[in-house]
Amino acid sequence: MLKSSFSDSLIEAGCDEAGRGCLAGPVFAAAVILPANYVNSDLNDSKKLTASQRDKLRKIIETDALAWAVGIVDNHEIDRINILKSSIMAMHKALEQLAVIPQLILVDGNRFKLYQNIPHQCIIKGDGIFLSIAAASVLAKTWRDEYMVKLHESYPEYGWNRNKGYPTLEHRKGILNLGFSPYHRKTFAVKVKAEE
Repeated sequence: MLKSSFSDSLIEAGCDEAGRGCLAGPVFAAAVILPANYVNSDLNDSKKLTASQRDKLRKIIETDALAWAVGIVDNHEIDRINILKSSIMAMHKALEQLAVIPQLILVDGNRFKLYQNIPHQCIIKGDGIFLSIAAASVLAKTWRDEYMVKLHESYPEYGWNRNKGYPTLEHRKGILNLGFSPYHRKTFAVKVKAEE
């Protein structure tokens, strides 16, 4: 069972990103403020859930949250400033859109940049510890997956409906055979081993 809060007395926003390790597409981040003492035994790190579980939870989170938002940074900006800065920028974009101002930001991982002088706490594997971060991981993942499936309609050769832009063999071979699409991150290395 995940924890409902880091501090019982503060309004907390959980933040997480999706798509950091992809070769194509934007990085998405979500910020979620859940009600105090929120309980949801199904909610967990999005990587531990099936696609159908994530889709069901997305609707529940978007209904139950006091506030939620999604921020996006595209592949061109990722190439320009790097993926770490882009991930943090996407989190800031999500936080900017929240209808409720948090008093504490809980961030999955170990790196973050101060946002509007609001205190923050970086928590490694936080999406498996705190409900608000898990909720953010589900929203970031489902929103990004939906986006990549739509992009697949225009660029079916890369299999984005299946790999969502991650460096699967199918995706890497597509790049080597066809070159980059306008949505690829050109600063990311693409390798296919000889035995593959």
